[in-house]
Amino acid sequence: MSAYRTYRGLRPRWCLALAIVTLTATAPAILRSAFADGMPQAASVDPVVVHLDEAKILKLPERTATLVVGNPLIADVAVQPGGVMVITGKSYGLTNLVALDRGGTTLVEHALQVQGPRERVVFVYRGVDRESYSCAPNCSRRIMLGDTPTFFGPTLEQTGNLNTAAQGVQPK
Repeated sequence: MSAYRTYRGLRPRWCLALAIVTLTATAPAILRSAFADGMPQAASVDPVVVHLDEAKILKLPERTATLVVGNPLIADVAVQPGGVMVITGKSYGLTNLVALDRGGTTLVEHALQVQGPRERVVFVYRGVDRESYSCAPNCSRRIMLGDTPTFFGPTLEQTGNLNTAAQGVQPK
């Protein structure tokens, strides 16, 4: 004869199954009530997607006094007149954006996800070295994170010289 305790006549393995089902069903409600009082709202379920080297415009919440970006190496935020913020994707990854009022209360929190470019990009690999090209409609060099330094450096220098010349300043 085996000795075990029962719960309402159920054997131990059924008691364990009942406990798991009960916890699984009630855990979300318990967690919601535990975090509802005095805790800041979690980041929005769907992240704000920004593409690398592109910008996205969002409206600032009323009474925003401070904006905090979790990792400014991934995304940057600039505040514009009229309650507008411009989010720029700087590097691949996921970070967050928090808007606070003057008292330090969280008004909103967004997850920010920076993804690769939407346009047609071709990657050329030579062993472990990578070069990036924008191909829409013709292929031209493109500077992207992850390109080999011998490609990235000269392309960046050419782009800088072009921008300087466009502003009417002689390149150095």
